Amino acid sequence: MKVKKSNRTALSKAVLGAVLSAAALVGAPAQAKEWKSVTIALEGGYAPWNLTLPGGKLGGFEPELVANLCERIKLQCNLVAQDWDGMIPGLQAGKFDVLMDAISITPEREKIIAFSRPYAATPATFAVSDTKILPKASPTTPVVKLTGDAKADQPTVDALRKQLKGKTIGIQSGTVYTKFINDGFKDIATIRVYKTSPERDLDLANGRIDASFDDVTYYAANADKKESAQIAMAGPKIGGPIWGPGEGLAFRKQDADLRAKFDTAIAAALADGTVKKLSAKWFKTDVTP
Repeated sequence: MKVKKSNRTALSKAVLGAVLSAAALVGAPAQAKEWKSVTIALEGGYAPWNLTLPGGKLGGFEPELVANLCERIKLQCNLVAQDWDGMIPGLQAGKFDVLMDAISITPEREKIIAFSRPYAATPATFAVSDTKILPKASPTTPVVKLTGDAKADQPTVDALRKQLKGKTIGIQSGTVYTKFINDGFKDIATIRVYKTSPERDLDLANGRIDASFDDVTYYAANADKKESAQIAMAGPKIGGPIWGPGEGLAFRKQDADLRAKFDTAIAAALADGTVKKLSAKWFKTDVTP
């Protein structure tokens, strides 16, 4: 949720330190401004959350949702593609006004940036190309809710550790899932980090890694693609407080007025079913938080 959130997730200490230093240089909060247009950064490569269409236009769940949000609050919104690793530093430097990239709301991130209310909340799961490693999940596989407390979550993690011992697990860099995979499996498996999810999936399909971990929505939406034909969701679907409140828009802390505008729009889009409709279109499941 890229991370995701997406995955989305825990910044490394080095990156966090750099961003905190940059934030300190910004100085006093800027005076409130009259927002007429904003620049919104998306990765453009985390389908179906966001993707780059032929011709360079950005499409997917998030571009369609943010177009709806911007229309509600009468803002001109300019979407630009940006690699994940440069998003938060770019926001702090004023290169962008808003980030929208399946970014999970976490306490670590809230130290340096502000979030809107969540517009989505998604579980995650493993995927394999060989179901002897982990059993294939079914559409009705229930979501196992983890709290983030190691002791409470240990039975689920222990069962997975037995199955993944000695294997190679692929994860996209900087996602909310990175800490979970490192803390739970780094001592018994090889963790391979990828810049993008498609790069990781290519290695999984070709047997260069044994398993990957990402949003259920990501795998479900890509299941019909030729390059994903050999990949299947496997093991339990994992959700709950371990991933935080969900995915939200990210802002500079001093732009509270802009954040409030989007909060109002998100609340309306949730209330009238817009988020549910778009999530069914792009994810084939309801990600309403």
